[in-house]
Amino acid sequence: MEELSYQMEEMEHQFVEKIADNMRTFGVSETIGRVLGVIYMNREPMTLDQLSEATGMSKMRMSQVVREMIELNIAEKVFKKGVRKDLINVERDYYQTFIALFTSSWRKSVSKGRMFEQHLRQQLQSINENRPHDEKLDDISEEKMNELLKEIKLWFDYYNWISRLIEFFESGEIFKYVPKYIEKK
Repeated sequence: MEELSYQMEEMEHQFVEKIADNMRTFGVSETIGRVLGVIYMNREPMTLDQLSEATGMSKMRMSQVVREMIELNIAEKVFKKGVRKDLINVERDYYQTFIALFTSSWRKSVSKGRMFEQHLRQQLQSINENRPHDEKLDDISEEKMNELLKEIKLWFDYYNWISRLIEFFESGEIFKYVPKYIEKK
């Protein structure tokens, strides 16, 4: 009986390590993957103390990891009556975890891209406004400015497309076209 228990624990450990490896593939640290796996395999929310003990990490480091997980929308603090400490729970649906990881990084990219686009627009506007009104742009400068304006428009369209893609994933619409499960015949 003890051997069976050991084997089951070992299999759970392998599962946690596979989740950690998957997270690395998705561009997320293995540490986050391990913590996600530990909570997932525990089947119940866990406190920072429990997580620290289960992973061997300090409580301070565990707090940082949990904060990152919450920012990635793959974990949340939950309340349980009679428990005074914060409990951390994770999404149990692999598909939702996948969507949360990717849309989180896409959102950051969209935000940075839009700020860059706005900055370039302001620079071009400043160039136009700050030159003397009687000073005409030479043909080369005017052509470059028009090319930059076209690029900014393409940039804007691209980030709008990513925003629509985020909505497509987060709304679950993706599953109409790429179903979660395929029935075997």
